[in-house]
Amino acid sequence: MERISRNDRPCWVLVGGRRRLGRALAEDLARDHDLVLTSSEPWGGEEWVEGLSATVRVRTLVWNAENPDLGSRMMADLDGLKSDGWEISGAVLLAGTFPEQSLGTWTPASLDITWRMNLSFPFLCAQALAPHLADGACLQILLDTSIHHPWLMRLPYSAAKAGLATLVPGLAQLLAPTVRVVGHALGAVLPAEGSDVAFLADRTLLKRNGEPADLCRAVRYAADSPFLTGDILTLDGGRRWVDR
Repeated sequence: MERISRNDRPCWVLVGGRRRLGRALAEDLARDHDLVLTSSEPWGGEEWVEGLSATVRVRTLVWNAENPDLGSRMMADLDGLKSDGWEISGAVLLAGTFPEQSLGTWTPASLDITWRMNLSFPFLCAQALAPHLADGACLQILLDTSIHHPWLMRLPYSAAKAGLATLVPGLAQLLAPTVRVVGHALGAVLPAEGSDVAFLADRTLLKRNGEPADLCRAVRYAADSPFLTGDILTLDGGRRWVDR
């Protein structure tokens, strides 16, 4: 059963809830949720957020993985939400980057940047959120279908997502029985600009790429499934079963 905030709507935190899939999920959840949205940059000029605020409570925060004081910043923000009566019944960690880094181009600096954003940052966010999640809450973590078949031109990124795949069952054990943890291994949903969309679609059993609505349905399913925890749902149109 979801806990509710003061205006009888459950409150969810979307880490990376500003662009692309984060925005799509925020707009979907705003139908029946209050929202806390984080971004790595200061908020401002986001008319779509202002539109949501007309009907639901929306709080925007700045959580930047490069900030050396990130831990204390997150703690202060979450304590402030609690003081203001926001009871967090769900959280989705969406933030990440998708850099191409072929073998031979790796450097300590480039690997550190990739792993900080795609691995260390989600770990720290999960750690900060855990004590603030209400009983019965569901923490969901966005992964990638690369956990099944690594992207060879993006191997550091794939390694980071493999690390997050370990976080899902580990956190599920640590936070049980009060909080559930679910991962989502996504295939081609909102392919990056310049991608061969037709090729990506052909590499799936369903012969289509994913849409934001596919993720929204999966997130709601996980949140509404009280006997589901520690598992990773794969939404890739069957890509992992296509011969390479």
